[in-house]
Amino acid sequence: MSNPTDVVVVGAGPAGLAAAATLGRHGARVTVVDEQQRPGGQIYRQPPTGHTRTGRRTEAGRALLAEAAAAPHLDWLPDTVAWGVFGTRAGLDDYAGPAPAPGRLRLGVHTPDGGRTLEPAALVLTAGAYDLPVPFPGWTLPGVLTAGGVQTFLKAQGLLPGRRFVLAGGHPLLLVVAAQLVAAGAHVVEVAFSQHLRTLLPGPRDLAAAVGNAAKLAEGAAALRHLRRARVPVRFGTVIRAAHGDPELDGVVLSRVDAAGLPVPGTERTVACDVLALGYGFVPSTELARQAGCAVAWRPAEGGWIVDHDDWMRTSVPGISVAGELTGVAGAEQAEVEGRLAAYGTLQTLGLLDADRAAALARPVRRILARRRRFAAAVLSRFAPDPAALNALVTDDTVLCRCEEVTAGDIRRALCDHPHLGTANAVKLLTRAGMGLCQGRSCQPAVCRLIAEQTGRSPEQIGAFTAQPPVKPVPLASLAAAARQHDDQG
Repeated sequence: MSNPTDVVVVGAGPAGLAAAATLGRHGARVTVVDEQQRPGGQIYRQPPTGHTRTGRRTEAGRALLAEAAAAPHLDWLPDTVAWGVFGTRAGLDDYAGPAPAPGRLRLGVHTPDGGRTLEPAALVLTAGAYDLPVPFPGWTLPGVLTAGGVQTFLKAQGLLPGRRFVLAGGHPLLLVVAAQLVAAGAHVVEVAFSQHLRTLLPGPRDLAAAVGNAAKLAEGAAALRHLRRARVPVRFGTVIRAAHGDPELDGVVLSRVDAAGLPVPGTERTVACDVLALGYGFVPSTELARQAGCAVAWRPAEGGWIVDHDDWMRTSVPGISVAGELTGVAGAEQAEVEGRLAAYGTLQTLGLLDADRAAALARPVRRILARRRRFAAAVLSRFAPDPAALNALVTDDTVLCRCEEVTAGDIRRALCDHPHLGTANAVKLLTRAGMGLCQGRSCQPAVCRLIAEQTGRSPEQIGAFTAQPPVKPVPLASLAAAARQHDDQG
């Protein structure tokens, strides 16, 4: 099948925009696939087309969006879901017709016009990350959202999803979102961090890592000042224990935690609210990369399972590169730099840059990336969630898999009755946890933490749910259309 595309970039956040602009500027024909109407990702999110509200973007965000918009040789596929990569693993090509042409990959996508496939010579995956789901009693109530979800309401639509907000978790994003809520006129009742303040205070090495990253520190400091002026309580060593309400959220139970991060009995208190925003960190969206067969590694401080890559961001699968949160959750600045590095590596693969020219272009990018990675490592080491502390929030009645309504008690009983079980896939097959529409995005971290606690196995031994195409829900008609596309051309 002929295809005018050299490279498909999946994702139009900072990493995808930087990769696409760099690729196009050096002569590659690029197609950018993104699920949103407009590019920017979560950090540079723009309101939908036709929305009268003007999005607020940093200078860096405006510059990157303008660079991508002006880059030559770029085609955009908005409102489009990438659901499968083919031609990389034996036995999977039946999903999307015969094997792709030699030297090509096949990407199944669902567009507003239906299903189709693309056959680029290379893929750059920059799918980003999603909020870490943290189950506890009542977390399925309407009104319990993630911090990223609340931020999307504000950025995309200029809406407040409630009146009285409590923000709880263990990630610095809580401060930023709380400040944004206050600026939008919301009543923020409290911001609760599970970590004790003394564990978050920077040391000498952290101050050294901050060199060249002053903007991120200034953002956090500005948010904290804004909250103090608004007299919003910011408490540390405080954890969410439960949410209650009928039929929707009307309050939450918070308690103190000890030095190990475990709840202290007798310190519970109830706070009235109609929105709880949870922010415990993020999980890299590695599903498409794992489905394609890319090697992954367990890095808990960086979000869990991340995609392995070389120093040009190339994965174990020829033709596929990654950038941004798939390599470890570290923020927009690092994602943008990795996107450019992935582009230079891909341009070499395509024969559009020789090794010497690519090395020269990459040299300043690598210096910036080294600084970003030092800063990210210093931050992540302090805010990484503790598995034991998260497990302590779960009771037997707590639903872990919302799609299939599987509780923590169901998982524990299955492991007790079948002691030979010890992998994520085995527990999935027996209990149906992870078999719903989200394909484990909302339950896999919690299920795997519970398996580790019950069996003593390591995350590497437990693994992750196998990623199968389609990695995200798409209509059956879209899959049929992709198959017909190859039948018609055959």
